[in-house]
Amino acid sequence: MALPAATRATWERGRNGGFAHLHVHTEYSMLDGAARLNDLFGACDQGGVPAIAMTDHGHVFGAYDFYQKATKAGIKPIVGTEAYVAPEHRGLKQPIRWGTPAQRDDDVSGAGAYTHMTLLAETTEGMYNLFRLCSLASIEGYFRRPRMDRELLARYGKGIIATTGCVGGEVQTRLRLGQYDEAVKAAASYRDIFGQENFFVELMDHDLAVERRTADGLRRIARELALPYVVTNDSHYVAPEDAQAAGIRFGISSAPSVSGPLELAVPHRCSSESLQPERSADTCPASPATR
Repeated sequence: MALPAATRATWERGRNGGFAHLHVHTEYSMLDGAARLNDLFGACDQGGVPAIAMTDHGHVFGAYDFYQKATKAGIKPIVGTEAYVAPEHRGLKQPIRWGTPAQRDDDVSGAGAYTHMTLLAETTEGMYNLFRLCSLASIEGYFRRPRMDRELLARYGKGIIATTGCVGGEVQTRLRLGQYDEAVKAAASYRDIFGQENFFVELMDHDLAVERRTADGLRRIARELALPYVVTNDSHYVAPEDAQAAGIRFGISSAPSVSGPLELAVPHRCSSESLQPERSADTCPASPATR
């Protein structure tokens, strides 16, 4: 797959700045991700990108395939997941709302079932803990999606790097609801679970209003708690020309007609983006803690 000149220039900027994608949905995010692993690593090789993460929704089913193919391609694999986190205890199998009825569209994702969090294995122990977390989320926490909770994260958080996640994250949800103090408490609690150096404020810029609404709040929380930043694309496919196919996959799961417009902006749904960091360089504030 040959990269266009403009795309290659973008990759060069990413390589020179040490950019690696840390929020990637592959073909293992069923009816959501459309990034085939061989295409993914081919693009990394052409772009000179030395490492990439797999953060499929709620599971690590693809971890072995991802690891084997990445290693063969000479790309460093970072095993992760976009976790579903129960708004209260994982054993509570009922919707939870933090806002008023009028704030329903800004409230907890999955009709009150879960928030989102990005988890990345930093060490081998962390990878095994990630496997445990995903298994227990399915066995003990399943309600619409496999959900973990703070208790499990505290028990198996060693060796894991965590972030505030996409717009469906707990911190972002609290910010949208106008609950700044609760957003700070949530961020502080995850900082205490994972450690000061292992909990990041995740910033995205897909030119979406839902992201812009919480961007200032996220930066303010990062300053107050001295948290480092990480900048990501919520990548669901490899190249811009894959957008239509990715939209159809998403449409099947979310039930609009594929004959109509394939809009991927659904409340609390992270935007689909190709594997290109065009906007990322301008998203993160200058900070010695930025990775």
